[in-house]
Amino acid sequence: MKLLKSSLLASAAFLAAVAGAQAADLPIKKAAPIEYVRVCSAYGNGFFYIPGTDTCIRLSGRARFEVGYAQTDSRTGGSGDTTGYRGLARINVDARTQTAYGTLRAFTRLEFASRTGSTQGIRSGTQERIGNAFQAIGQDQVGRVQQFVSTEKAFIQFAGLTAGRASSFFDFYAHDFEIMGGTGGSDLASTNLLAYTTKLGTGGLSATISLEDPSFRRNTIFSQEAQTSPAPQRVLISTDAFGRPVFGAVDVSQRNRVPDFVGSLRYDAAWGSAQLSAAAKELNTANFIQGYAAGAPPSGVPIANFAGFTQRPASEFGWAVQGGVKINLPFIAPGDTLYLQGAYGEGATLYTGYSAYNGSYSSRTSTINGAAFDPYMSDATLNPLTGKIELSTSFTVVGSFLHYWSPQWRSAVFSSYGELKFAPGARAGNALAYATGAAGGSAAAVNALAGSQFTGVVGQTSFGVSPVLRDTYQIVAGASLIWSPVKDLDIGVEGLYTKVGVQSGRVVDQTRSRGAVTAANIANGNVKTVTADDTYQLRMRIQRDF
Repeated sequence: MKLLKSSLLASAAFLAAVAGAQAADLPIKKAAPIEYVRVCSAYGNGFFYIPGTDTCIRLSGRARFEVGYAQTDSRTGGSGDTTGYRGLARINVDARTQTAYGTLRAFTRLEFASRTGSTQGIRSGTQERIGNAFQAIGQDQVGRVQQFVSTEKAFIQFAGLTAGRASSFFDFYAHDFEIMGGTGGSDLASTNLLAYTTKLGTGGLSATISLEDPSFRRNTIFSQEAQTSPAPQRVLISTDAFGRPVFGAVDVSQRNRVPDFVGSLRYDAAWGSAQLSAAAKELNTANFIQGYAAGAPPSGVPIANFAGFTQRPASEFGWAVQGGVKINLPFIAPGDTLYLQGAYGEGATLYTGYSAYNGSYSSRTSTINGAAFDPYMSDATLNPLTGKIELSTSFTVVGSFLHYWSPQWRSAVFSSYGELKFAPGARAGNALAYATGAAGGSAAAVNALAGSQFTGVVGQTSFGVSPVLRDTYQIVAGASLIWSPVKDLDIGVEGLYTKVGVQSGRVVDQTRSRGAVTAANIANGNVKTVTADDTYQLRMRIQRDF
């Protein structure tokens, strides 16, 4: 037994010795070196090198909660919400590489939001119209729950070029100190563009030329029949054998044909900044709508025999100019800043910013929940009697002052005024073309104007009090108070007053009127009229940037 045990131990010792010798002959593999993330200090805080490259990247973002309140006087269906809510997420990626030609930069920003309530400014009709927001359906959700997804930024900068989705180079103030962004003034945070910027001299002067996507600066050419494509608008094509007018219809939905041309001069210095901007944009129509005829001639006379039926109206060019100045006021308190800006344009309400908050890409809409009337803010009208595009004119002026009470507390006060005028005779021309209603309807249908889009009948009460294509003005004033208890955390509240009015006369109150718009119904109170409407709004925001 002892002999067996000794043999086994000897065998085990031998095998262990042989295995050890063989293991000693194997090559030893070294672990791959770990490449740690290195800080990149060339472009400011937060950048680091992408491992294995010479590209610096910064990841950042935002989380935001908002709740808003707006009074409502609505007595009709579809409106009536007084509160709205929004949760927003933002993700930023900024990548930069140093090259022989300077810095090569790519920047992207994605935004996602969930909005509820029909209160203007939380749920956004403007974002729906450009395809960034999608409505819910259902008895209680339709028009009140909205999901929002946006490629807010996606641009490349290299050797003076900027290409991609970025803020318009026309803009200057762009509601920098506001929560709701309710003042008049251009503010196009996202458009597709190709631009070149160069410094002029050794100081702070620079110049930019930019070709920008026309779709995001295009308000409507007014259509009295529809606000979606196709948008028929009557135009005189001939007269019949008895001298009566014969109308066809042009689709006034616009098409992308040439980009918007934008140029700006900017000066930056220790005292602040100043900028002068200019823009030119095309306004055009689609084709005639075949087979459409109103006030048709006697049977047997083909529409195609009338001259001009297939001739599309000639395009027009709108334009806008803007000047702004930003003044730093550290002698009041560190960080204090004053903005002053003004803009004027023809056929360019989105460049002057007259329609920016009300809701663009629509012939009529309002910031007011349950408004007495909706202001009309199209870039142009198509004259039904001449077939020419006639531009509207608009201007805005805005001032905004930011004051720091302490490093943790700051306030902003801001106000703006704007006006919009349509071409002389635009209302009367539309009224004559539609005197028998849309597509041959009765005059009585046009006369029932409360809430309708028709201009009424020239010479009748309905025409005198119709809000359609009326020249309007807007007044906005507001203030905010924001607390930042720690870095990159804002807790704030903002109040906003908005007033929209007609520049002359009175218009039907669409929420308090019933029956046909006649002198008798105005006298007995069935139809009420107003000169202006106003509203107050409150917004509270909690926001964390990182």
